[in-house]
Amino acid sequence: MNIAWIIAIAVGVAIIAGLAFYAGRLLVQVKAQQEKQAKELAKRQKKIAERNAKLSDSINLIARAMKEKQCEYSEGCLRIWVLMSQYQFSQAIELEKEYEHVFKMYDVVKDMPTHDARKKYSKKEIFKMDSKRWRMEKELEEGILAEAAKLEAFFPADPNTKHVFAGDVAI
Repeated sequence: MNIAWIIAIAVGVAIIAGLAFYAGRLLVQVKAQQEKQAKELAKRQKKIAERNAKLSDSINLIARAMKEKQCEYSEGCLRIWVLMSQYQFSQAIELEKEYEHVFKMYDVVKDMPTHDARKKYSKKEIFKMDSKRWRMEKELEEGILAEAAKLEAFFPADPNTKHVFAGDVAI
């Protein structure tokens, strides 16, 4: 064999070894990146689960309070709808259809002023808004109560949280 062939083979082996080393480094980097992404995903999913658990507990509490007449339907529906809109469901749910009566009540009261904002209106205007709210609460009562039971079943309470209801303790 002549020297040119030996040099060519040596250069070829060096190039192949260099490419193999580079490919190995890239594989290690890809594996490290995948592990990092998996950890970040797990962390995100844990935060979502913790947030959903808090939201679920609050929704359950409000639904139960509405069923037990400890919370006005308008206030309960408003609060529940806001909480449900922040909940991250595992699959898409058409909330407006699934909880139609809660949504209707929310839709009626969402733009009504509360607390200090009510003071800007005359007593006649406040009475008119309250009358509309009371009529809708009465009209939607049966559906809201049925959906409150559905909400209570779908959104479980946190077993570590204790809520007081009419003398008993929810466990």
